[in-house]
Amino acid sequence: MAIIQLGQAFENFFAHRTRFPVFRRKGVDDRFTLTNDLVCIEGERIRIPKLGWVRMREALRFTGRIVSATISCVAGNWYVGITVDIPDATSLPSAENQGAVGVDLGVNTLATLSNGEVFTGPKALCTQLNKLRRLDRSLSRKVKGSRNRAKAKLKLARLHARIANLRRESLHQLTTSITRRFHTIGIENLNVKGMLSNRRLARSLADMSFHELRRQLEYKAVWRGGCIVVADRWYPSSKQCSCCGYRLEALDLGVRRWRCPGCSALHDRDINAAINLKKLAVSSTVSACGGDGAGPTRKRGVKLAPVKQESNSRTLVAGMASFCVSLEERTGGDMMT
Repeated sequence: MAIIQLGQAFENFFAHRTRFPVFRRKGVDDRFTLTNDLVCIEGERIRIPKLGWVRMREALRFTGRIVSATISCVAGNWYVGITVDIPDATSLPSAENQGAVGVDLGVNTLATLSNGEVFTGPKALCTQLNKLRRLDRSLSRKVKGSRNRAKAKLKLARLHARIANLRRESLHQLTTSITRRFHTIGIENLNVKGMLSNRRLARSLADMSFHELRRQLEYKAVWRGGCIVVADRWYPSSKQCSCCGYRLEALDLGVRRWRCPGCSALHDRDINAAINLKKLAVSSTVSACGGDGAGPTRKRGVKLAPVKQESNSRTLVAGMASFCVSLEERTGGDMMT
């Protein structure tokens, strides 16, 4: 595993993604990987070479062949990540038949669904910001290499780990709830990198973690047999009226409600965008069906050919017949076959 990880590190280096690989230092990146022949798990304990049996907080939740186990230290706590090869028959139950849903992401609220549900993000960084600043100032005052600096560094690392765990827990609850209920999910493709260049919104955007939310939705939908439809980056989900389709020329970020000039309907910005994303997801899944059409129809024994192909063939035969007749008239009936 060390040789494989070294090869991956060199690939990242030559692709200009990371720096030149160096040896790990003790206390900086404490982790190592064990292969399947060196790992043994029984109930709530794991056997590690040269350490023996070590107790775990919970038992392994998956049954299958253990491929590898990575043991790492994060903020003074030791974790083990176990890779298990499970059969296809142990997949999660299919999503409930609650139709399609559109998910609009935002800064004030993490996600707004097309059915009116609103999920407020935990805003873990903003709520712990004062404590984070205090511990950061305390760390900067300590002498480098002293034991007090090591203690202050551990306190700061534990706070960062708590913030990350709060954010990750809320994202897992939200994505699990959406993928469990809805089969077709429409989301938007946000330019997060460009949005982070705004110094007034960068901290709030980073605290919401839009990319992690999309990543969890994609792989959890695959587990339950769902479908994720990603709208184009320039799709006007907020500017377009969900009732009549009227599109505004401009819509400021501070405007949360607007009235459609076409049908005089009053829209909430987030709910209107979620409804448009839902319609886009439904239309995309319908147009992706085969030539027989979409929706529940009676199954036929023989698949009918599309009408377009039949009309093209008749037009081609009629055109060839008229061409042969005109050629025969010009040649006086002496036409070679």
